[in-house]
Amino acid sequence: MPELDRDTARDWIMRWDRQQEESLPDREDRFTALIDAVEAGTERPDPLVLDIGCGPGSLAVRLLARLPQATVIGIDADPVSLALGRAAYQDVPGLRFADLDLRVPGWSAQLGLNPGSLNPGSRVPDVAVSTTALHWLPEPDLRALYAELASVLRPGGLLLDGDHFTLDAKESPTLARLDLALRQREDQRRFPGGHPESWHAWWEAAAADPALAGHVAERSRRRVDAGHHGGTQSTQLATHVEALKAAGFAEVGTLWQRGDNRLLCAVLPPASARQIP
Repeated sequence: MPELDRDTARDWIMRWDRQQEESLPDREDRFTALIDAVEAGTERPDPLVLDIGCGPGSLAVRLLARLPQATVIGIDADPVSLALGRAAYQDVPGLRFADLDLRVPGWSAQLGLNPGSLNPGSRVPDVAVSTTALHWLPEPDLRALYAELASVLRPGGLLLDGDHFTLDAKESPTLARLDLALRQREDQRRFPGGHPESWHAWWEAAAADPALAGHVAERSRRRVDAGHHGGTQSTQLATHVEALKAAGFAEVGTLWQRGDNRLLCAVLPPASARQIP
């Protein structure tokens, strides 16, 4: 398999970003809001951040550009994304990638963290972030992920998840319809002739590139996208809110929104509230 050099990897990531922006017109605005929340919510210049389902590192490098003293651990099981991120951003201080399957319980133990510590000198993660990734997980895996994150993040730690979260059409039929309509109309205004490259077309092109073909084959072998869009439950806002509260997050709410495109924030209770009398 040919070596994947930095420039080739960055070209592929730029193409990935363009493809994502075509289907997510507010992608950069959501990135900005999420990074604002990391900066304001952690209240430190050097937060330790877990990027859950990090892809090729698009969010991670934007976060580090704003907060250069931060440390970001990008976690993904997709060998294509990891190969691109590692090749493109090997010279970015504070960024490392971890090849871990978030569907496998206990994945966080392989990060070498110190979960649950109340020692001020310990660096446990301050915040977990994710964008357009967790809807892939079936509901049982989503609940297990949230429970594991609650055990890993520091007291008062944050989860920030940017994604399309739908409303229950049975409970709120008009709001659910309008949520979706806003995104669809924006898409039609920006791309009246259709999208230049779809998600599937990007992957077909990647598979045809000798530098990525082996990684694409490994992705297929791992069945990384098995259960993609994990069922309608994993796309519903109510499912995420209930699962986060069940995992022990004390506050859950939307920080930023445009239609069904939301930035969801969940906050763990502070140390005093977690101590056992």
